[in-house]
Amino acid sequence: MTVKDELEKQPFSEMELSASAEEHEAEEEMDSMHDLYEQSFRNIQEGEVIRGRIVQVSDDFVMVDIGYKSEGQISIHEFKDEKGQVQADIGDEIDVLLEFHDDDDGTIHLSKEKAAKIKVWDDISRIYGEDGTIEGKIVAKVKGGLAVDIGVQAFLPGSQVDLRPVRNLESLIGQTFPFKVLKYNKKRRNVVLSRRALLEKERESMKSHTLATLEDSKVVEGVVKNITDYGVFVDLGGIDGLLHITDMSWGRVGHPSELFQIGDRINVKVLSFDKENERVSLGLKQLVDDPWMRAEDRYPVGTKVRGKVVSLTDYGAFVEIEEGVEGLIHVSEMSWTKKIRHPSKILTVGDEVEAVVLSINPESKRISLGMKQLESNPWDVIAQKYPVGTTIAGKIKNITDFGIFIGIDEGIDGLVHISDISWTKRVKHPSEVFRKNQEVQAIVLNIDKENERFSLGIKQLESDPWESIPQRYPLGSLVAGPITNVTDFGLFVELEEGIEGLVHVSEISKEKIKSPVGQFKQGDQITAKVINISPKERKIGLSIKRTEEQDDRSNYDEYVNTGKAATSNLGELLKEELEARANSTINPEK
Repeated sequence: MTVKDELEKQPFSEMELSASAEEHEAEEEMDSMHDLYEQSFRNIQEGEVIRGRIVQVSDDFVMVDIGYKSEGQISIHEFKDEKGQVQADIGDEIDVLLEFHDDDDGTIHLSKEKAAKIKVWDDISRIYGEDGTIEGKIVAKVKGGLAVDIGVQAFLPGSQVDLRPVRNLESLIGQTFPFKVLKYNKKRRNVVLSRRALLEKERESMKSHTLATLEDSKVVEGVVKNITDYGVFVDLGGIDGLLHITDMSWGRVGHPSELFQIGDRINVKVLSFDKENERVSLGLKQLVDDPWMRAEDRYPVGTKVRGKVVSLTDYGAFVEIEEGVEGLIHVSEMSWTKKIRHPSKILTVGDEVEAVVLSINPESKRISLGMKQLESNPWDVIAQKYPVGTTIAGKIKNITDFGIFIGIDEGIDGLVHISDISWTKRVKHPSEVFRKNQEVQAIVLNIDKENERFSLGIKQLESDPWESIPQRYPLGSLVAGPITNVTDFGLFVELEEGIEGLVHVSEISKEKIKSPVGQFKQGDQITAKVINISPKERKIGLSIKRTEEQDDRSNYDEYVNTGKAATSNLGELLKEELEARANSTINPEK
């Protein structure tokens, strides 16, 4: 029965009926509100995430109004950041988890962190279903990959970090990236992420655009992705191009790492593009003109230049006088006077040097440089300073098998050949006569400016003893001396120090001798006759057998002369006898 039916049965006045009806409606409204309040409390269950508003912040708790008969409390620690600062303001709306409530004292315990984690799992589920992305911060390196904070801790395998393997995973800690959820398990609280999947998707999109716009000779921007010994790979946007080491600079490049680092953004020129095989060759030096095109104008012959030594070889030093332009200083062009065997004796890589351009050939990209041309050539004045016949003095700088080098001046050394040491002594090695740093005198014999040779002589300080040999040892004269050498063809006899004569095997004896070896020995004293003299050839011919022939002739002459004398004496005696007999006949007394 309704209120209206009750009122119609009882005979109330119109005013009373009106007042009664208003009171009854007010009671029903109150009952309805109470029922709604009670119903709202009954709908809030433990473990449920609800929306609330911060109404109070104290030292220990943050009080949150969740629409219940009393506020809920959350520990202040859930609102502190890494620096310990409380991040909570009155009026902020937050999601909280109703952990439990106590009806006896009306206390309601809430948790902001647990609500956030529940919400994260809901987001993970939604993102996974929609094939979306979730943002996370890499917080640590773990076995096999990295740990990522996405509200809950997730795992990023090492193979899913980047398109290429990352050697130093620790370098990514602290960085924030978007990720794709590969799989998740809420019960096991396990989430696996991938950054590589997003990069591959992005790369494919960029690749399509790049392939459509790339063409030969086009200048494009890229990022250095990888560095090798032979070049660098540049990411042009979804496709990699190779910048070879020979196309990096017109100058000399030892290693690509000298010019680039991974991550560098550079402008390069497309040298060739194979769209079918997706191969791109790039050039950097082609962005500027070849410096050899203007080298001849910039470096005419005779120009003084400065540069850096970039390479040393056995035959010279290469000097970079500007990027891409190198010149060669040949070892023969380094000094007028020093005999430099290797450029490393006076230069090292990296040295700054000055030189003179001797010749230039832009077509073959060659420049000849000289260092010694910076100074005057001492050979230009040496002939005037030391004309042939001049006697000089100096120290022996070096002794070789073929002679001695005497230091003159201006770094010029003169050579006394072993044949010009003595007129008469047989010198097997100059060290038998001289020592290093010994002061000696010599005469200038010849100056060859073109070949830079200064010839000296020591024996020329004295007259040649062979010039007076014909007077001292005339033909037919007898000489005596010791045998110095016995050979198959004859005997060498020392007439005086440094002067020897040869007794040929045919001049040893009247009898035929095939070889004197065995019949004579070194040191034997012999007497021989001078039969031939040649001062120019420095030869004296001797003969033993002609000495014997002379002895025989002398003996014969003596014998003949002795016979004549005996005959003469006998005749005179007979004559005297006859005269005596005649006288006795004439004068008997006698």
